[in-house]
Amino acid sequence: MRLLFAGILSSIGFPEEAKSEIERAFGPIEEITEPFPFDFTDYYSKEMGCGIERFFVSFERLEEDDSLALIKRRAMEVEDLFRIDGKRKLNIDVGLIGESSIILPTTKDRSHRIPISSSLFAEVTLVYHRKGWESFRWTYSDYKDPRVQGIMTRFRASYLRKIREK
Repeated sequence: MRLLFAGILSSIGFPEEAKSEIERAFGPIEEITEPFPFDFTDYYSKEMGCGIERFFVSFERLEEDDSLALIKRRAMEVEDLFRIDGKRKLNIDVGLIGESSIILPTTKDRSHRIPISSSLFAEVTLVYHRKGWESFRWTYSDYKDPRVQGIMTRFRASYLRKIREK
């Protein structure tokens, strides 16, 4: 079992309706981080507009490892609810945190990703060692950022606490 989290990109903040839909899909939210400007790439600007912010949420419940494809599909369904003129205003990137890694699902096939379902793939984005997080050449820039790695460390601590309590 692993801790479910989501990295959310938003050009509309975090409306209460979005929070409710996310909790309906994934269960109660444990933590919502403070948003910060997403200036690592302009990849999403054409679709989402200017002023994109990144924040993360973690969820109370743990998920089975084999649930990642279903979780990704649910996240895409929630994104669709908040499209304006066909364009996403929320990008919900779900992931799973375990003791030693962060795994992210995606619809994009690349050489380092493995298929987990029809048209869905997964990658190990970060690995955890005693010295902290280690990234790869394919790790998204924001996941290499110390702010994000600090958040992931907090989420990992929550995961470890939950596993000990089980």
